[in-house]
Amino acid sequence: QVQLVESGGGLVQAGGSLRLSCTASGRPFTTYGVGWFRQAPGKEREFVACIYKSGPSTRYDDSVKARFAISRDYAKNSVYLQMNSLKPEDTAVYYCAARTGDGLGTVSSDYTYWGQGTQVTVSS
Repeated sequence: QVQLVESGGGLVQAGGSLRLSCTASGRPFTTYGVGWFRQAPGKEREFVACIYKSGPSTRYDDSVKARFAISRDYAKNSVYLQMNSLKPEDTAVYYCAARTGDGLGTVSSDYTYWGQGTQVTVSS
C-alpha cells in the first residue's frame, strides 16, 4: 500500500506557473504508475497527465499538452506536475493517484490510491 501527499497548489495569475509535488510513503514508488487528475466545482474529475511506473513514457490530456509536464524522481519518491501558461480554466483541485497495473492509465478507475488533493486557483 502507498500513501500520497500533494503539495504546491496556490493562487496564481493567468500566464503564471506552479509546480505540484506528489510524495509517496509506504511501498517503493517505483512499482507504481502515477497520474494527475483535477476536479473543478460542479464538474467531473478529469485526467490531466500520467507517467509510466518504470520508464519515461507519459501521456497528457489535449487541454494541457505543451503547457504541463509530468516527471518523477525515484530517489525522492516523488512525482511532479510543472504547470506553465496557466489559464483560469485550469482552476481545480488537483489529485495525484497511483496504480500498479501495466501501461498508462487515463481514467480514474485505473487508479487505486489517491492523495487528498491540492487547490490550484488561476485568476484572470
